[in-house]
Amino acid sequence: MISTEPYWWEAAPPLSIPQVPVAKACDAVIVGAGYTGLSAAITLARAGRSVQVFDKLRPGEGASTRNGGMASGSLRPGLGELTRTFGEERAKGILHESKLAREDLARFIRDENIACDFTLTGRFTGADSPAAYERLAREADTLRRELGIDVRAVPRAEQRDYLGTDLYHGGLARDDIGGLHPAKLHRGMLEAAQKAGVVVHGETAVLGQVQNGDGFAVSTARGTVQARSVIMGTNGYTDGADKWLRRRLVPVRSRIIATAPLSGNLMRQLMPKGVMCGDTRRLHYYFRPSPDGTRILYGGRDGNVAGEGNGATALLKRGLAQVFPILADVELTHSWYGHVAMNRDMIPRIFTRKGTGYAVGYCGSGVVWAPWAGRKAALQVLQADEGQSALDFRPPSAVPMFNGTPWFMPGVFAWLRLRDRLDRIGK
Repeated sequence: MISTEPYWWEAAPPLSIPQVPVAKACDAVIVGAGYTGLSAAITLARAGRSVQVFDKLRPGEGASTRNGGMASGSLRPGLGELTRTFGEERAKGILHESKLAREDLARFIRDENIACDFTLTGRFTGADSPAAYERLAREADTLRRELGIDVRAVPRAEQRDYLGTDLYHGGLARDDIGGLHPAKLHRGMLEAAQKAGVVVHGETAVLGQVQNGDGFAVSTARGTVQARSVIMGTNGYTDGADKWLRRRLVPVRSRIIATAPLSGNLMRQLMPKGVMCGDTRRLHYYFRPSPDGTRILYGGRDGNVAGEGNGATALLKRGLAQVFPILADVELTHSWYGHVAMNRDMIPRIFTRKGTGYAVGYCGSGVVWAPWAGRKAALQVLQADEGQSALDFRPPSAVPMFNGTPWFMPGVFAWLRLRDRLDRIGK
């Protein structure tokens, strides 16, 4: 029987926090108790603000404990596309901020002494075609030039130094990306927030808010709070409490399967360097060894919008066997999903609208971006210079004919799958 709960929950399941009375007034209300909300809460509380965090689920029950644990801070658009869309100054600012965000996450984990299996493993991105390999080689040149990081193109002849597969046409290797245990990271952040004096209300939905002369009246399932500031950190779990935001963030399922434990010899054969992995397909897949090095976790987007999605599990297993044919009949122990938040620009965003701060839209790279954006949003509340960010500009545009349910995703996924298939035929 395959478990539908995240593999990560075996070591650090979400906690049902004992309920305490909701204070009628505080300096700041934060909506969402994932990485974003807790990062913002820690920053504000340590600056002397009274903070209440609300989450309709158990704290961290959303994407913060369901993701792949890859500390990449990836950006969907490359520097060229960013430049065409936003101009050279902002494009380079966003790229450089991705490096700062990765470094800041490592600093935070170290300073807070969070035991979350964080290691700078490196990352390998497999090229799905010769043309994709050439693009990755150009990207390596850009990253070396702009960020000064250790990154290199790996020709197909050297690919097995990183992965025991012949599927790809070479790839890109970089050393500045790590892996961690996402649920342990969240548990450490929750403990740090509570120690700082943050009051976290789990399983307590925010129903809406109204701006008034003294700030905001925030309505929750357990009472109304008067707050000077509000920060929204709901990302892929945004609901009707903020209909305006919900029209701008498309919740896309990201599913991960976990194999049963494999032998040490087989793990060394398949993943000799123990790196985080991805590829260049439009329907992007990602995979990694578990932190203890005993199994492989393989993930990708799940085009379902309802139900458990057994077909998506089978699809991922076939994808795993494409990479590693020896695992075609491997036993799976877990298959689960969480929601990532896509937006029309495909980059994270920090902004303020009608006095409310927002930190959202991480497009599947929230392990790095969410703590960073939450902290930046809090620093802006504190009016600190450090709150400046290249991600702080106009809000994402609304998605036409979308009001919360991504009814169009099955069609989008079918189209992307077809284009990937045509690319492979045209190699």
